[in-house]
Amino acid sequence: MTKPVLRGVLIVAFFALCAFVLVPAFVPRPAFIPGFAPPPDMWPRTVSIVGVVLGALAIVLALRGGQPEEEKVDTDGSSVPQMMLRFAGIIAIFVLFFALVPYVGFLIATMFLTLAMVLMTGERHYRIWIALLSFGGPVLLVLFFHSALGTQFPKGELAKLFGF
Repeated sequence: MTKPVLRGVLIVAFFALCAFVLVPAFVPRPAFIPGFAPPPDMWPRTVSIVGVVLGALAIVLALRGGQPEEEKVDTDGSSVPQMMLRFAGIIAIFVLFFALVPYVGFLIATMFLTLAMVLMTGERHYRIWIALLSFGGPVLLVLFFHSALGTQFPKGELAKLFGF
């Protein structure tokens, strides 16, 4: 099995596990959903099914030879211990994100998470784009999901302290 085919199979397996095992088991679906509100499992299931379709497309393209040969990627010369340290840093940032959400709320924690992830990629040159992505992106997402879909996000103890 070639790398592109194996990659497609792994993508299909991961998203199928999410769509057909994890989402039904861990996302509760109420018996009654008022009005035009989507059920809580709609978006996780939609993303998972799209992932399965994209993985299947990757398999088909790999079998047909529609993908170019993999090019050698230039890296920054990081050693394995450096890469493991970066991985540990990413895990720590996600743990910190989950720890911050109850206190500062989803919006501020997401801003921190996005900024930290962009900085972990090593990008430092496009400061305006980094700021727009890190601070404007989460605001736009929260506004969209709140106004278009009525999704509520945790506000945190900080918002309650200031009366928001």
